[in-house]
Amino acid sequence: MGASGLSMSALNGKHILLGVTGGIAAYKAAELTRQLKSRGAEMRVVMTEAAQAFVAPLTFQALSGNPVATHLLDPVEESAMGHIALARWAELVLIAPATADFIARLRAGLAGDLLSALCLASEAPLILAPAMNRAMWANPATQDNVRVLRERGIRLLGPEEGEQACGETGPGRMLEPVELCEALEGSFGDGSLAGLSVLITAGPTREPLDAVRYLSNRSSGKMGYALARAAADAGARVTLISGPVALMPPPGVEFVAVETAAEMHVAVLSRVHESDIYIGAAAVADYRPAEVAQAKIKKTAASLNLELTRTEDILAAVAGLSPRPFTVGFAAETDRLEDYARGKLAAKNLDMIAANWVGRPQGGFDRDENSLHVFWPDGERELPLADKSRIAIQLIELIAERFHAQDTTENPR
Repeated sequence: MGASGLSMSALNGKHILLGVTGGIAAYKAAELTRQLKSRGAEMRVVMTEAAQAFVAPLTFQALSGNPVATHLLDPVEESAMGHIALARWAELVLIAPATADFIARLRAGLAGDLLSALCLASEAPLILAPAMNRAMWANPATQDNVRVLRERGIRLLGPEEGEQACGETGPGRMLEPVELCEALEGSFGDGSLAGLSVLITAGPTREPLDAVRYLSNRSSGKMGYALARAAADAGARVTLISGPVALMPPPGVEFVAVETAAEMHVAVLSRVHESDIYIGAAAVADYRPAEVAQAKIKKTAASLNLELTRTEDILAAVAGLSPRPFTVGFAAETDRLEDYARGKLAAKNLDMIAANWVGRPQGGFDRDENSLHVFWPDGERELPLADKSRIAIQLIELIAERFHAQDTTENPR
């Protein structure tokens, strides 16, 4: 959103204090400052000593339009208890990037530097955008610190997976500035899904073949988890039902772990009556072995014949309820994407379906990027290739738009 959209932004006139800590992602904080200002936010920036080794304070002063605070014992500022004044000025405190060291200091309640003291003294909502090496993020000490901070009501945005400055790939990348801005708009505004309950399925299912083997697919769950985070950021109460994946549930989301299609079917139908919107992003197995061997099947014969039976059609079951939630399906296709997606939309009487290609060089299963072609009975929209977290935000906004349009049509005021 550019400067022309200031009056429409929930950030217009809001006091946002941005804390910048010492990580390579500090360069993103400069663009974040610019984008928040373009949305009308009043900005103050506080930098740790390490952050100043990556980006000069003068950069943030020019972008924010205000002096940058850097020292706890500044003789001018602290003569008037400057850190307390900043803490009271802020309507929201965002730490971006939030390094592993700063997260640990925050968990311990330390106050030996300006930013830590300010966080301890502030009564405003506190949001962290973590950024660090993948091994540092996965370290049990960091994960324990994160768990404690979440329990205290501190919200985390990210991190996301991808290539890192150190050359490694994995979770630990700071969210992009535009994603953070959109999440903050949901924090101040009611959010496009405020007051609504959203049920989301994600990941694959596993259908056991014997004591050690199962049938499954390549779904990583990344799209469904990104949707859960985006829906929560839009103000919804989110329940995420997930098959086995190597991802952490988004903060503030009710999480239900399942393994088989039958377990997911039970979990969904026991909760869907409380939901306003259902998003079936899971890659549910279409078939299961007719019989499950109790012991490991030995490799004795030259070939092995398996009899498979259909699994429960969760999406059709939800769409067939009366009353039912606004129902969104997914279609992953290797050919004739539009034909199959529109056919599924009509056959299962869905409100919306999001279709994507799989088996191609870009997007699809087990990747960080995706593109979607979204259809509903009287319209369609394409979401070009982007990070799944970005695609998720766009899809959630489109779902909210269609949900509210349908609600207005059915319940005119």
